[in-house]
This record gives sequence, C-alpha cells and structure tokens, in this order.
Amino acid sequence: MTKTITFACLHFSVAFGVAYALTGSALIGGAMALVEPMINTVVFYFHERAWRRWDAGRASSLQAA
Repeated sequence: MTKTITFACLHFSVAFGVAYALTGSALIGGAMALVEPMINTVVFYFHERAWRRWDAGRASSLQAA
C-alpha cells in the first residue's frame, strides 16, 4: 500500500505540472492533478494485483513441471 501511496503523490505532482504548463491555469492543473491520477492509482493497484496473481500462477506451473 505504501508503494501505491507514494506513486499517487508522484503522479499528482506530474499531472499538475503538465496541466499547468499546458494551460497556465492552476485551477485546471489542480483539477487534472486530482482526477486523472486518482483514477490511474486505482487502476495501478489492480494492475499490481493481477501481476502478483500471474507470477504466482507461473511459479506453481513451473513447480508442477
């Protein structure tokens, strides 16, 4: 969970910086920094779970062989 939280903080910062640089608006930068990374963080969490599951399945199939 710590990895997910630190990833979220980094992503919020990047999203704000990019949106602010493109628009010059702190309001749009702030909105982008909240919405897009929040969704991406949830997706990242499930992505990590899927990879762990895949790794576990791969390890058990290698042991069976």
